[in-house]
Amino acid sequence: MSLPSSPTEFDIIFAGGGTAACVVAGRLAEYDPSLRILILEAGQHTLNKDAHVQPYQYPFHLAPTSTTMSAIVGNPSPNLNGRAPIVSCGRCVGGGSSVNFLVYTRAPTSDFDDWRADGWESENLIPLMKKLETYEVQPDRPTHGYDGPIKVSSGGCKMGLSDEFIQAGITYHKRPYSEDTNDLETCNTYSPWRKFIDSKTGKRSDAAHHYVYNQAHNLNLHVWDGKRVKRVLFEDKRAVGVEYTSDPISCPGADQSTSIVRASKLVVISAGAFGSPTILERSGIGAEAVLKRCGIEQLVDLPGVGENFNDHNAAFVPYYVADENVTMDALWRQEESALQENLAQWKIDGKSLVAQNGGDAKIKWRPDTEELEAMGPAFQPRWKEFFQDRPDKAVAIFAIFSGYAGPLIGVLPPGKYTNSSYYTLYPASVGSVHIKLEEDGKEGIDFTSGFLDDPSDIVPLNFAYKKMREIYRRMPSYRGEITAGHPSFPEGSAAACGKQTGPVDLNAPDIIYTAEDDKAIEKFHRDNVQTTWHSLGTCAMKPEADGGVLDARLNVYGVSNLKVADMSIAPLNVGTNTYSTALLIGEKAAMIIAQDLGIDCRS
Repeated sequence: MSLPSSPTEFDIIFAGGGTAACVVAGRLAEYDPSLRILILEAGQHTLNKDAHVQPYQYPFHLAPTSTTMSAIVGNPSPNLNGRAPIVSCGRCVGGGSSVNFLVYTRAPTSDFDDWRADGWESENLIPLMKKLETYEVQPDRPTHGYDGPIKVSSGGCKMGLSDEFIQAGITYHKRPYSEDTNDLETCNTYSPWRKFIDSKTGKRSDAAHHYVYNQAHNLNLHVWDGKRVKRVLFEDKRAVGVEYTSDPISCPGADQSTSIVRASKLVVISAGAFGSPTILERSGIGAEAVLKRCGIEQLVDLPGVGENFNDHNAAFVPYYVADENVTMDALWRQEESALQENLAQWKIDGKSLVAQNGGDAKIKWRPDTEELEAMGPAFQPRWKEFFQDRPDKAVAIFAIFSGYAGPLIGVLPPGKYTNSSYYTLYPASVGSVHIKLEEDGKEGIDFTSGFLDDPSDIVPLNFAYKKMREIYRRMPSYRGEITAGHPSFPEGSAAACGKQTGPVDLNAPDIIYTAEDDKAIEKFHRDNVQTTWHSLGTCAMKPEADGGVLDARLNVYGVSNLKVADMSIAPLNVGTNTYSTALLIGEKAAMIIAQDLGIDCRS
C-alpha cells in the first residue's frame, strides 16, 4: 500500500491505523482519489492473513504471546481485591475490527442523543449506520443498510446450544423473542446474535479490508505499518506533521531514531482510548501536572485529556455440556482433523465452524420489578437516575458461547464446553489514562481502570451470575459447572458447583444463596471481572469547561488542523459492542473532514 520511495509530505496523516482510521482514510480516498493520505500504524499489516480473515481464530489474538494486541496493565485496585486489571486493544492495521469477537450489536439511539453534540444526534447518524453495512440477515428492515462495505450475517453454521439458551430464556426467564434487537430501540428480548462475517466468503468483515485494502489501485493512499507515532508537530499551534519511530515489536532490531513526516492539510489522531490521549500528552496537550512530571513543555492546558475512561465489565463462566453438541472446542484446541475438515468446507463455500465465533444467542437485559427487588438497595439509585426512564437502554448483555477458550483451556481435558458471558453496559465508574515516567526513565502508562469503584456496578454482575446459572441448569445439554471457573462456595453450600448428569426440571426451584454464598460471588467478581475490550472516552467530545478535549467537529481545543477520530471521542458510554460505534464515528468523521476540505461526500 505504499510507493517504493517514501514521500515526506502528505495532505492528511492518520496517527494510528485502527477501525476509525481505516474508515475515514478509505472514505476520503474514495471521495477524492487525489488526496495524499498516510496511515501510520504501530502494528503489522493484516491483508489476507488467516489469523484475521478466519473468524474462528479470534481467541488467539488474546494469547500472552500475541503481537496483534497490546496489553495495558492498570494500577492495582482495592475494589478488585488488589488486582491489576489488564485491558488489551488492537495493534494491527484495522485495529479492533481485525481482532475482535465479531459480534454485531448496535447502541440505542438515545445513547447518541445523550451525547448532546451538534450534528451527532441519532437522526443525523442513522443514515450513516445504514450506509456502512450490508445486513444479510433480513430484508427491508428500515434501520438497517443493504449496500454498505461491512457485511453482517449469521455466520457459517448454527450452534444448537443457542436454541436451548433462547428456549430456556423465554420460558424460565419469561422474556419474549425477537429476530432483531439491533433496530436501535428493542431490548429485553432473547434473539439470535449476528456477526461481522460475510455470508458468501465466510471471512471477517473488518475495516482494513473493506475500506483500505480494497483501494490498492489508489497510489495516493499509503499505509506504513510498524510505525509508532510519538507526537504531533506544531507551528504556532497549527499541526503540521508527526514524529514517529519504528515500533520495536513489529520491527525488532530496527533503528529507533525518530523520523518526521509533514501534513499540509490535517493531522488526525486515531490511536484509540489509550493511544490518542497519550499522543496528545507527548505533544504538549493535557493537564499541567501530568506533563510537568514527564518533563514535557505544555502547549495547551487541556486537563480533560486522558480522563473519562469508560469500558464495560464482563465475566465469562464455563460449563460442561453433553458430548453430542457441536461446539468450537476442537478448533480452539487446534485439533488437526477438525481443523482440516472445517477449513476444506470453508474454502469451498465459506461455511463450517471456521466462519463462526461460537456466539449465536443473547439478550439485552433489563431487570423487571421482581429482579430489581432481588438486586437490593445498592442498585436502586442508579436504576432510577439512569435506566428507569430510558426503556431502550439495557443494563447488561447475557450471552452464550458454544465452546471454551479461556485460561483453563490447557487444564481441561478434551470435551464439549460452553461459556456463559455477561457484561454490564453502563457502569457508573470511570478511570483515566496518562503517560508517566518509569523508574528507569522510560515512558509508561498510568492507567486507572475504575472497574467496580462505584458500589452499584457489582450488583448486576452478581445478579447475572445467578440468573445465567438458572438458565443454564434448565438447558437440555447442561452437564454441570466447571468448578475452577465459578465462585468458591463454602463447604456444604446448596450452591456448590460440579459435574451433573443432566438438567433440572424447567419448574425446579432456584438455588437458594446464603449471605456467605453472596460474599463468594462478590469475591469471584472482584477477583475475575475483566474488560470487554470496549475502551472509550479519553478524548471526550464535549465542552472544554466540562472536561472536553474536542468540539463537535472533532477539533482539539486550543490548536488548529488537528482532529481525533476513534472511540476515545465518545463523551458517554454506549450500550453495545463498540465496533459498530467505531465504524459510525469513522463515517461521521469522514463526512466532517470532507466538508472542511470542500469535498463532495454525498456518494
